[in-house]
Amino acid sequence: MYNAMLRKGYDDTPQDAVESMVAVHNFLNEGAWAEIVGWEQRFSRGLSRGWDYCRKGEAAFDTIAPSDVSTMQPPRLLRFQGRPKEMTPKAKAIQALGQLYPAKFKGDPPFDRHDWYVQRHTPDGKKHEVRYVIDYYSGPPEPTGEPVFYLDVRPAVDTPTAAAERLIRWGGDVWHRASGAEARVPTTQRT
Repeated sequence: MYNAMLRKGYDDTPQDAVESMVAVHNFLNEGAWAEIVGWEQRFSRGLSRGWDYCRKGEAAFDTIAPSDVSTMQPPRLLRFQGRPKEMTPKAKAIQALGQLYPAKFKGDPPFDRHDWYVQRHTPDGKKHEVRYVIDYYSGPPEPTGEPVFYLDVRPAVDTPTAAAERLIRWGGDVWHRASGAEARVPTTQRT
């Protein structure tokens, strides 16, 4: 990792800091992979099944899908590409909104961006390549001094299907909360 940082021009990092940087790097990669697996669990069986999972809100997924998820073939990482100097369109939009509405959207831009290419397995045995974009943000440290990171992981809008997946996941959760389902339906009946 130290040699890779030197190649990228980061020559001000002490060599003894590399071990903790590797730990953080691995932690962030595991978090990104967990998010990708969550997307794949929702949508590898198609948009209709994805809607069934998403329309009851993010919190309900773990109670709705366990039997389906256990029979799925997991996704496979094909390759990844670090693109730290290129902001995603969403990150650019959030930065622009921060200029217009600083009280609501002001924040630092992502410190890194990756594109991960994943092989999706569908129930009919087909395999599809899906590109995910990941924006890495840092937040204010914990009171203990521990660093805080936020990941924004989502399918790249390369295809109409990927755009629909993003809309369904976001829209399903928003609709669930906005329609008052949390208050109307007892937790035991949401599945």
